[in-house]
Amino acid sequence: MKSMKTVLLRDQRGQAMVELALVLPILLVLLMGAIEFGRIYHNHLIITNASREGARVAMLGRSDADIVNRVNQAATGLDPAGLQTTVTPASSQRTSGTMATVEVRYSTSLVFPLFENFVPNPLPITSRTTMRVE
Repeated sequence: MKSMKTVLLRDQRGQAMVELALVLPILLVLLMGAIEFGRIYHNHLIITNASREGARVAMLGRSDADIVNRVNQAATGLDPAGLQTTVTPASSQRTSGTMATVEVRYSTSLVFPLFENFVPNPLPITSRTTMRVE
């Protein structure tokens, strides 16, 4: 006759594996979400910094080509072909005391296709900075 202790131990042998099988998909989705959010937020910070750098160049009264060049230099780590820079007003209309606005757009593609149901792929990121021309 088997003791009650050995019967209880045998019944719990696969319990940890079943718990892992139930919890692991949830943990993986949370991990993938954190990674995706981090990538998107990192790109947003880069785009914001690039628009600020472009606005600083516009504030000095430089040409639109100089502004776009500075935005591309500031957006390190991103594909320069994907950057869209808009400067308003045009360089001929920027005079001392007017406001210059630099808007930078970039589309970030998602790594994990699971989140395409909740977030558009590619995700458009936009940053706009306005400064007074000196």
